[in-house]
Amino acid sequence: MGNASSMLTQYDIEEVQEHCNYLFSQQEIVSLYERFCQLDRSAKGFISEDEFLSIPEFSLNPLSKRLLRMVDGLNFKDFVAFLSTFSAKASLRQKIELIFKVYDIDGKGKVTFKDLLEVLHDLTGSFMSDQQREQVVTKVLEEAGYTKDCSFSVEDFIQIIDHPGLKMEVEVPID
Repeated sequence: MGNASSMLTQYDIEEVQEHCNYLFSQQEIVSLYERFCQLDRSAKGFISEDEFLSIPEFSLNPLSKRLLRMVDGLNFKDFVAFLSTFSAKASLRQKIELIFKVYDIDGKGKVTFKDLLEVLHDLTGSFMSDQQREQVVTKVLEEAGYTKDCSFSVEDFIQIIDHPGLKMEVEVPID
């Protein structure tokens, strides 16, 4: 499985399936492997930043630079584990933890007011002024019982986002 051009064995498929907590079927893993091999144009056994950016949906995503921090240099097993978060079978907690990593700009396990503003800036571009972004983030934090001086751990983030009625539509079709 180290060489992207090699074939997956049944053992490899089962190992990857276990690695992604059985969120993908064996057939889905085979489909993902075919896609992985297409992306790994140089057959190095991992996908580079440029290869990820060749995916139109990825390159057009306003958060692609943040996502690249998490995906650059992934081998097939880790590629599937990353994508498992987007599976319909993934838990809400798994999806929120991934979103937290996108917001945790410096990777220190805390999200700050500044981090929230930067992500909102990435998402809105010139459609909102800095002042409007600050007002929006301040209002959201106040409604959740926080101030802009707070920083959030992943558990705080889960508590803020994980409430009844919230449906996370964060999924990627495999076919």
